[in-house]
Amino acid sequence: MSTQEAVGQNRPYPSSIHFSEAFVICAGSVLFHKDLPRKKWQICILHSPKAKVCVLPKGRKDHGESIESAAIRETFEETGYDCKLLPCTMTTRAPLPHVNMVDMPHVVEGATEPFAITVRSLGEEKGTKIIWWYLAIATEDAKKQGTQTDSEDFQSEFIEAGRAVERLTFQDDREIAGRALKLVLDMEEGQALGVW
Repeated sequence: MSTQEAVGQNRPYPSSIHFSEAFVICAGSVLFHKDLPRKKWQICILHSPKAKVCVLPKGRKDHGESIESAAIRETFEETGYDCKLLPCTMTTRAPLPHVNMVDMPHVVEGATEPFAITVRSLGEEKGTKIIWWYLAIATEDAKKQGTQTDSEDFQSEFIEAGRAVERLTFQDDREIAGRALKLVLDMEEGQALGVW
């Protein structure tokens, strides 16, 4: 037996393996609300006075919880706003159900799939954080109090979407929120034109 047969072949594309103790799955959302009097979209951002940052809502998936449910739960817990996933038209590589498709980007209407992921290396001790990002929309105007855990000090606020993107502290959050806003505006324009 040759050395290569004993070890196994390398894949043609670079791959890395992360076992369960070395990664955590997280989920978050860009939470939208329509300011009806002004006919403008707003995005909810979280301000932490202690950390002096503005971020998007996200958190760890609980054991046995679906990623979609984690995104909605974490968004509610951190913002205080009841919400649901916001279907949109997006380009994705996810195949349609029960269809054998070539692996390439295609447009899907009414998608509630994640529109982005963040892979964040936290160092050897804390491992890798994989964050799945969804579009969400508030289902009620009233904010519930007391939804955050004891360790959280977030102040949630809906502000005009373009300004919200600019107020986010970290560049990756700005890119996530910017893409989310584009998806929502494109969807709204498509509906107005009768495209979808």
